[in-house]
Amino acid sequence: MTKSSQISMHKPFSMIREFHLADWFTLANAACGTGALFSMMTYLQTTDVRHIYYACGLVLAALIFDVLDGRIARWRQHDSVLGRELDSLADIISFGVAPAVIGYGCGMQGLYDRMVLVYFVACGVSRLARYNVTAEALSEEGKVKYFEGTPIPTSLLLVMLLFTAALQGALGDSLWLGQIKFADFTLHPLVLLFAVSGSLMVSRIRFPKL
Repeated sequence: MTKSSQISMHKPFSMIREFHLADWFTLANAACGTGALFSMMTYLQTTDVRHIYYACGLVLAALIFDVLDGRIARWRQHDSVLGRELDSLADIISFGVAPAVIGYGCGMQGLYDRMVLVYFVACGVSRLARYNVTAEALSEEGKVKYFEGTPIPTSLLLVMLLFTAALQGALGDSLWLGQIKFADFTLHPLVLLFAVSGSLMVSRIRFPKL
């Protein structure tokens, strides 16, 4: 075995050794978000509403892991660039893509609905990218004291709303607020809450960091 091949084999293991306790909680966040996506795909195959409940519950679990990873990082006084990037990647799965897919699965499947859901995810990605850049700059001046735009985990409110809709059987054609046809394409007005949530994420409104 050549020296270069030995080095390449050791790279994955060296990366694992660089992970800290908080990072494993971040990975659990990502795992929950991915599980929520699988649950919604199963719902679309089977129409068994329990899978919507599972998906929403997994997003809630992702939030718990997201809170814990931050607290553990502060407790252990370890905050790394790797941890911050890992957290952003996990958050976009759990609080960006997963809520959008839950919305789609619950009935927001018209062309305009999909455009709004894509906008929501794009806003989430933009918000996390902006935060990573500004957090690095602000951390040089001391502790980061505020967020610009609503944090992406606030999308859990949308997930809980859809969970309630599923409990009441308000799915598909029965989705709350009905639907609007325009130029042969469909818009469910409820999807506009995703547009509002995404717009708040990329706004310049400052929220104190707790």
